[in-house]
Amino acid sequence: MPYGVPGIPLVSPDAGPIPPVPLQQPQNLFRFGEQTIWSTYFFPGNGNALASTQNRLFSTPLGQVGQGYTNALSIAETNLKEGGRVPSGVAYDVFGIAGEFALYSQPADNGGTSGVPVDTAAEIEQLTSCIHNAVLSWDFTQTQVDICPMILAGAGGGAFGAVAQNAAGANSGNMNNGNGSIWMYRKHPVALPGNSTFSIVLRFGSRAKSQAGANTPAFEVRTTLLGYYKNVIEIG
Repeated sequence: MPYGVPGIPLVSPDAGPIPPVPLQQPQNLFRFGEQTIWSTYFFPGNGNALASTQNRLFSTPLGQVGQGYTNALSIAETNLKEGGRVPSGVAYDVFGIAGEFALYSQPADNGGTSGVPVDTAAEIEQLTSCIHNAVLSWDFTQTQVDICPMILAGAGGGAFGAVAQNAAGANSGNMNNGNGSIWMYRKHPVALPGNSTFSIVLRFGSRAKSQAGANTPAFEVRTTLLGYYKNVIEIG
């Protein structure tokens, strides 16, 4: 007799026993997904010293002023809702980290535009010096853990923006570190529990070129965390 007719279960006779059905509804569900969290620091140029400095990222949330900016951070600079914290109830595992240097259109004021072309020898020298002297480190309240030199921070470690030709016809091309396949923590993610406090410190070595000088370019550094989140949805 074919199964599926009234009185015959919708399971093949060879499928084994029917699994038991729980008598109670589950009280919570786990929700998983991928998400990026990013934060940006602004360096104004015109006399700003970089050598041996420590600059804290992921401390200023969206809509507030900080991290070198005189205007409130917008969604392009960060998506943090609360400074220094993983969103409430969410466990976040970081499996990748990227860093990006971008030139700014106005040397002394962050009211300008970021990501403008890098088209002079002075600008190229400034950005490459910063990239090669910059290091990222975790800061967990009282513990600092070095991550990597900026040159290894994923695909974002280059000086981005097309390099235009100057009057002498030089300095053409594109600047990028070429490390798109290198991602920290791709094998062993860093776990950030829900409500944990953290930040990332952008540190410059003693040989980083100073931004001293009347026309030294301003720039910003955006650091992005790539990760998985897991949070609990209460349903009962």
